[in-house]
Amino acid sequence: MLMMQISRMSAAARLPVLVAHVLAGLWQVRFDLPTMSVARRQATVSRWSRRLLAIIGVRVRLSGPVAVADAGYLIASNHVSWVDIFALLGQMPLTFVAKSEIRGWPLIGPLAAGVGTLFIERGRSRHARATNERIAALIQAGGVVSVFPEGTTTLGDRLLPFHAALFQPVVDACSAVQPVALLYRDASGKPTTIPAYVDDMSLVASVWRILRMGHVEVELRRVEPIATAGLGRREVSLATEQAIARALSVPPPHRERRTAPGLPVASQ
Repeated sequence: MLMMQISRMSAAARLPVLVAHVLAGLWQVRFDLPTMSVARRQATVSRWSRRLLAIIGVRVRLSGPVAVADAGYLIASNHVSWVDIFALLGQMPLTFVAKSEIRGWPLIGPLAAGVGTLFIERGRSRHARATNERIAALIQAGGVVSVFPEGTTTLGDRLLPFHAALFQPVVDACSAVQPVALLYRDASGKPTTIPAYVDDMSLVASVWRILRMGHVEVELRRVEPIATAGLGRREVSLATEQAIARALSVPPPHRERRTAPGLPVASQ
């Protein structure tokens, strides 16, 4: 009932409610979550994420098939906004893998670190191998891990080439990939780019743009899971890339073919 009342408030009226909710989340991350069991911590994070989305006026809609139950798997999705993280966290217990730069983002960085996000430090192969081993172990133990294989955000109207290295853990675990296409729509049901968090936009500006929309829907469109048995990480990456491109109704990312190291040739 309270969330319904908040959703009817103006953007300016919801802003202090949002600030209070974020501060409460930071308190929980610092003092409460470390003392909780894994199950209780995951439930707390999911509940907090759903409330956050309700405050900013974002409704989540799930569609499509689910990966094999009672087994660990990897979620791979396109990346549009910081909202993506909480839309996914609000629906299921999972562990995010993110670039280390996110740890330094204001507010979101501490929250992401506090809920157990695994950060990858690009350019450090030894660190990447250790992180991949942790991810594979989580999946083999029945956990769900989520990645944004584009490595950055877009307006949601295109797809960037996926980084195949992010699929190595699920190949090592011989498990499945659950592709998820994220689509944002306004109150009338039309596609919108307003929630996109791109370029040099500040987090404050992004939050205010979303609050002013009043209502927005993000669809988590699940695509048929991809089994990785017998496949290499590049094959899995390309198959996932193509599946999400179809779900978004956008062309697959452009790639240059190479005949020799450092010698690009025109794509056919």
